[in-house]
Amino acid sequence: MTGSSYLSAAELSSVGSPTLWAVTIVGVLVLLVLDFLVTRRPHEVSMREALGWSAFYIALPLAFGAWIWSRFGSQQGVEYLTGYLVEKSLSVDNLFVFMLLLAAFAVPAALAQRVLLYGIAGALVLRAVFIALGAAALQTLDFAFLLFGLILIVTAIKLLRDALSGHEQEVDINKMRSVRLLRKVMPVVDDYHGTRMTIQQQGRRALTPFALVVVAVLATDIVFAVDSVPAVYGITEDPYLVFATNAFALLGLRALYFVLHAALSRLVHLSYGLAIILAFIGVKLGLHWAHGIWSGVPEIPTLASLGVIIGVLIVVTVTSLRATRDQVPGEPEVVSERH
Repeated sequence: MTGSSYLSAAELSSVGSPTLWAVTIVGVLVLLVLDFLVTRRPHEVSMREALGWSAFYIALPLAFGAWIWSRFGSQQGVEYLTGYLVEKSLSVDNLFVFMLLLAAFAVPAALAQRVLLYGIAGALVLRAVFIALGAAALQTLDFAFLLFGLILIVTAIKLLRDALSGHEQEVDINKMRSVRLLRKVMPVVDDYHGTRMTIQQQGRRALTPFALVVVAVLATDIVFAVDSVPAVYGITEDPYLVFATNAFALLGLRALYFVLHAALSRLVHLSYGLAIILAFIGVKLGLHWAHGIWSGVPEIPTLASLGVIIGVLIVVTVTSLRATRDQVPGEPEVVSERH
């Protein structure tokens, strides 16, 4: 197949009509505003509250997936559900990084969910930008699938290397570029002042630690977007489904954090599983690119991908729980031992 014919074959088709896009974006914004209203008064999140919101944010995307399946067919339904599972899996690892940042900045428990919400809002904006850039790349570059695949394989190698070295859990505030830059621009006070990002001190505006941690979380969102958007494009080429899976996976993170807070430190093999999943999707993208040039190259069906992803997540969850069964949930030492 020639390059030009490959390029025409790569033109993206989408189930997202202008009306569906508009309704979905409005729905996401409404849910985000609702979360901000819920957290307008800082308070510690009870397990009952976290479980209730988590159940809602799991039921909603699953119901949406059922609608996609019934409205557009099984192929789109499987692509959506597989993409959502990939994004949700990656978001759990994101939560662990958030947990480390909140601990490193000594964020009061009452302010934790507001920090997470700023991070989610920033992630939604960044994912939308990366999704648009990804769609443009797929439509204009005949090697875009190969590029995405290489990004995922490199990310998988980095995850595996960090997991083996035990450095993935290290967070040094003083070495973070975003924090160093802010401290050069404005003075920073030592104490939190609720959700205020700046205060007046000695006649001069100063940043609070809350502003630093929010910026640090937003900075990590950029790294997460680079990984997650190519990963879901490896499952579906439909920009609408890519956006929907990212949005639904992100919206439930605030509540899921408090549900999984103790369990997160027990998922000691999660990074290995995510490395395998990202490498698998990277190979899948590479095969898809090669198939567009040489039709004899096999492709990996989405349903098979779903089976592999579920299988890997089950295995790493079981092995993680067995490896940490003698540990007391919530022990601070567990965080530093995650590998």
